[in-house]
Amino acid sequence: MVERIFPRSIRARLTTVATLVAAVAFTTTSSVALATVPGSLRDVVRTGLEVAVGQVAEQARAGQLPAHLQTPSSLQLLQVVSPGGDVIAATPGRPGEPHLAAIRPARPGVAHVTEHVLHRAGDREHHHCMVVAMRVRTPDGPVTVYGAASLNRVNASLAALYALVFLGTPLMLAGVAGITWLIVGSALRPVERIRSELTEITGKDLSRRVPVPDTGDEITRLARTTNATLDRLERSAETQRRFVADASHELRSPITGLRTRLEFATTYPDETDWTVTGAGALESAERLTGIIDELLMLARLDAGVTPERVVVDVCRLVGEQVRRRAGGRVAVVAAPCRPAPVLGSAVQLDRLLTNLLDNATRHAAGRVEVVVGEDGGEVVVTVTDDGPGIAPEDRERIFERFTRLAAARALDRGGTGLGLPLSREIAVAHGGGLVLTDRRPGSCFAVRLPLYAG
Repeated sequence: MVERIFPRSIRARLTTVATLVAAVAFTTTSSVALATVPGSLRDVVRTGLEVAVGQVAEQARAGQLPAHLQTPSSLQLLQVVSPGGDVIAATPGRPGEPHLAAIRPARPGVAHVTEHVLHRAGDREHHHCMVVAMRVRTPDGPVTVYGAASLNRVNASLAALYALVFLGTPLMLAGVAGITWLIVGSALRPVERIRSELTEITGKDLSRRVPVPDTGDEITRLARTTNATLDRLERSAETQRRFVADASHELRSPITGLRTRLEFATTYPDETDWTVTGAGALESAERLTGIIDELLMLARLDAGVTPERVVVDVCRLVGEQVRRRAGGRVAVVAAPCRPAPVLGSAVQLDRLLTNLLDNATRHAAGRVEVVVGEDGGEVVVTVTDDGPGIAPEDRERIFERFTRLAAARALDRGGTGLGLPLSREIAVAHGGGLVLTDRRPGSCFAVRLPLYAG
């Protein structure tokens, strides 16, 4: 219903609202003025007229009535008339003024107020007047005192007021509507430029940015936020393109190796050691399976998919990892620890520890140490190796997807560069983090996870 009453355009809606508010304000003000001003103007005239008539009445009671009455400039005339209709005293200079004997007050001593039209003999001008009549007793008998004040100025003022209300109000509303339309249009012009620029931006070219007005208002903040969002989108799209390219490259290598082995075996079946070929094919398939599993887990984490979360004892997970790695080239040792409960996915947390320990054993000279502890309401897991370590400038690069340093490629050609990035994503998804701390020699990865206090 609201959409039917108000237009869809913000400019039109604001103009409509401003005009309606102005109309309510002007109507209220005009109504108050029309209700009070006419009465106030007449009250002013009546007050002056009653004062003048009262003064003449006092003179008449005292028997001191002059033949020529002193008449204020705001009055048309004053008259004192006998019961027989004779004018006893009047305003000087107006002998042709008609008397007002036809107006008879009902009670003596009480002012009778009415309106009357007066005109001089031979004068075409008519005067719409307010007349006050008062009957008083004098030493020579009762008389009636009349006073008349012109209402022409009052009527002219009221005519101007009516013209202002009934003609000026529509003009004022039209002016408010026009000014609001122009002001809102000027304020929304940067929004239109932002909209036009956004329509030109496509997924193939995210380098363009919307114009930022220098007004410093909400539209400026909107433009800056829009540009910041476009920056994030551009970085995300670039990361996605690199991710797809790197994933394709990493998947191509084991597929190519597998295909080469199988093509050679089928071309020269008599010269093929099928046991070796099968073992090589199985190795390539396992590498493909590992890459696909890590890509799928990263995709789920990027999409915000939350797996079922349970209470997981990190100390127990570390113990299982150490037992699985017993008897390997590198000794993996876990310090004694107390139960360290964490609310999360057991599969993802186990994958996090697997990736960290695989990376540590790959680079260690002969020993990897795992320590589980608590610090300020967090479970802290450190994985330390005695290998050559990582240069400070590469300590963040190793958490980028498909990033493999030269030393890592030399040690293991089958790596994917997804283990450490996936481990950090898992830690962040569980409300924690993963960093490489400063240690010489070797490397020390520290995982922080919120301690479950339920």
